[in-house]
Amino acid sequence: MTALLDIENLRVSFPTHKGRVEVVKGLSFTLGRERLGIVGESGSGKSMTGRSILRLIAPPGRVTADRLDFDGIDILAQSPRQMRKIRGARISMVMQDPKFSLNPVLTIGAQIGEALAAHFSLSRHAIRERSIAMLESVRIDDPERVMGLYPHEVSGGMGQRVMIAMMLIPEPDLLIADEPTSALDVSVQGQVLDIMDRLVRDKGMGLIFISHDLDLVSRYCDRILVMRSGEIVEECVASELSQARHPYTRGLLAAMPRMDEDRDFLPVLERGDT
Repeated sequence: MTALLDIENLRVSFPTHKGRVEVVKGLSFTLGRERLGIVGESGSGKSMTGRSILRLIAPPGRVTADRLDFDGIDILAQSPRQMRKIRGARISMVMQDPKFSLNPVLTIGAQIGEALAAHFSLSRHAIRERSIAMLESVRIDDPERVMGLYPHEVSGGMGQRVMIAMMLIPEPDLLIADEPTSALDVSVQGQVLDIMDRLVRDKGMGLIFISHDLDLVSRYCDRILVMRSGEIVEECVASELSQARHPYTRGLLAAMPRMDEDRDFLPVLERGDT
């Protein structure tokens, strides 16, 4: 497998009154043009890993790595101007909450169009037509009307689909999707996953899928990394997640409620386990 992303000994830290604290502790993995799932509890370092790849962690946060290469490009050696050319066009990230990711003073159409105008030489008409088509592809009804709305005028689920449209419209080489379907109902969730799957298969896109939904990740991804306290504790083939052996992964699986639940209580992860 040719590596699209090659990470070795990635570390992310922040200062505290007791000194610097590492929230990502020496991560190493490679990503091809495939679907890689990253799972773990809140606070395990999943989102920080995604943000560090895009150099979105500002001082006093610190990101170091022995290697952080994207398609032969040393990400840590790029200037801010060079990173602006990479973000969006070649690497995109769908953030968790559209309320904090969409610009409240720009219309939906302006924000989607900006993602194209920043990286491609297209006419206004072409940008508008592609934006409408992208909104249709994420199953937004009456996209021409939605183009003129502001973020506060759309629901959380629609805002999430707008964010996905913005990140997919440049057809990036790598998409980092941080809980991309958490605000969507099941039918729309499946449609959005189909769009991302098509880009992986037809366009050769690499996908990092960050999620708490173990069932979804095991069905949709090719491989899974399990993170705990900033470290990878287990890696497995996605379809074999139910056979995972690490005690932490087994604990996550055991804590999942199920439709045919007959237990009196759900088990709780023991924080002292390793």
